[in-house]
Amino acid sequence: MKLVRFLRKFNNEIVSIELKNGTVVHGTIPGVNVSMNTHVKTVKLIPKGKNPSNISDSIVSIVDSLQKGHNWKILSKKFCSVKFTKPMVEKILLQLKEPINSRKALNFFHWSAKEMHFQHGLSSYCIIIHILVKAGLIRDAKGLFESVLTRDFCDGKVQTFSVVDSLLENYGVVDSVPFVFDLFIQTCSKLRMVDGVLDACKLLFDHGFTLSVISFNTLLHVMQKSDKAHLVWGVYEHMIDAKICPNEVTTRIMVNALCKEGKLEKFLGIVDRMHGKRCSVPQLIVNTCLVYEMIVENRSEDGLVILKKLLQKNMILDTISYSLVVFAKVKMGNLDAARQMYEEMLKRGFEENAFVCSLFVGAYSEESRIDEAIGLLEEMERLGLKPLDETFNQLVKGCSLNGCLEDSLVFCKQMIMMGLLPSLSAINEMFEKLCENGKTKHADEMLTILLDKGFAPDENIFSSYFWLCFSKCGRLKEAEKYLEIMKARSLVPSPNVYERLILGHLQKGSKTRAHQLHSEMVGTN
Repeated sequence: MKLVRFLRKFNNEIVSIELKNGTVVHGTIPGVNVSMNTHVKTVKLIPKGKNPSNISDSIVSIVDSLQKGHNWKILSKKFCSVKFTKPMVEKILLQLKEPINSRKALNFFHWSAKEMHFQHGLSSYCIIIHILVKAGLIRDAKGLFESVLTRDFCDGKVQTFSVVDSLLENYGVVDSVPFVFDLFIQTCSKLRMVDGVLDACKLLFDHGFTLSVISFNTLLHVMQKSDKAHLVWGVYEHMIDAKICPNEVTTRIMVNALCKEGKLEKFLGIVDRMHGKRCSVPQLIVNTCLVYEMIVENRSEDGLVILKKLLQKNMILDTISYSLVVFAKVKMGNLDAARQMYEEMLKRGFEENAFVCSLFVGAYSEESRIDEAIGLLEEMERLGLKPLDETFNQLVKGCSLNGCLEDSLVFCKQMIMMGLLPSLSAINEMFEKLCENGKTKHADEMLTILLDKGFAPDENIFSSYFWLCFSKCGRLKEAEKYLEIMKARSLVPSPNVYERLILGHLQKGSKTRAHQLHSEMVGTN
């Protein structure tokens, strides 16, 4: 009785009643004869003009005509009154999802678009692509991929991520194959659509789909040739993280990327210093660069995870892995843990190497443990290990900050003797401390030596506290000399530089020169 009262609410409305035995009845109430003893599962109200029996009949009729091989002319004449909707089109495609019907599905897809002027959405594109790939019709699928990736839909231009979402959503209903995702990535690569592709790869991996090394190589090749070559490292990192073993082609592409970025020679040197001897194995250089750069970018934890996976695949040497772990610990500020790791490395029979020793010298310098830093540097020299350029720079800065100015000058001269030039930051720090302590003569002598060796100072070196000391000490002749050097090097002196020089000349009674400098300052700035 409750059922009868419930159904009366839909009097003269079209309904779809699904019985528990699986039967579906369409019609109007009371036109549909349903007794109170009938076991009803669901009752759906159908909007007027959308009689499901007519829709279902149309779907069956269209599929039947396609199965019979009717051409577009016959199809258009027979179904001219049918108004296609998105659900209807998708149902027809799914009726033809098996490989034996794939050509018919493609025929319907194009016919409905060309003759019936139906605007296919992203979902129907992805369904037909799944059907085609499953049937091995790769060329047709690739063409549709190119179309969907370059066309505009009603809600704007499609993005790679939205295509992946739709492919994943329709994967199960079509009972598709994983290669569809490889084809998607390869098509994105062909179209040079590299932005966002890495995120798409990660999303696929999260859903249990692993791309082939061929797909990754295709993507890496395109990225390396583009103006976004730096993107290759994110893709390569994902490959290692997903346990996809790179091949020779992968390594060659990554080495080319290193060359393009101007980093190959740098990492050849780093690997040599870690290993203790010449090591030119391309894969080792690439893998070392990957982990090293992750640590430099303050992603030490992620870098160590990747390092572990490289070790599991024997894709990196133990000496290099130990050195990278020490580097990560130092970078994270855990010097004690770094030292413990280094001692473990030595206990296992590995020799000291220049890379790790340089790390500790630099770390000790930054922590003001100057005596330990100098002691370790002397030990390196005894062992014949060459420190990194940056090690000397850190020593120069560390000694300057801790008042060991004589030592900072010694290390600066040692760098010059080795054919190295100190960094701008190290020289700035040293000169400032020298001038603060009244050692402007030492600063002057050192700058002269550096300039003769090709050192290119910046405006800060000339116009900082160094200039202040010249003007305060009344050494205007030297100050004028460096003013000319600045102008010769196309460095624009700051107003502060001019003002201090003008003040110095006024104090000396040189009003004419002070006026000249003022005019020059106004004209320059």
